[in-house]
Amino acid sequence: MVKKRKLFQKLVDSPRGVRFSDFITILEAFGFELKRISGSHHVFKHPDVVELLSVQPSKDGQAKPYQIHQFLKLVEEYNLALGEEE
Repeated sequence: MVKKRKLFQKLVDSPRGVRFSDFITILEAFGFELKRISGSHHVFKHPDVVELLSVQPSKDGQAKPYQIHQFLKLVEEYNLALGEEE
């Protein structure tokens, strides 16, 4: 299993070519919880973040770079930390 910290660094270094499932893993590692799925949209909520985060995979199963940027902005804005390694 890929370490979450290494995976997060990949998101920071290059938001392109990230598997959607890896992006979900990082969202959950930062404390985001899946609230609902509506079609392809996965809506996440974090207890310390006012906004909801809606993400969906691109047609090739990759995370969309602009949604990774939105997530990284929330991490910075709310000073979120990566959860403990398992």
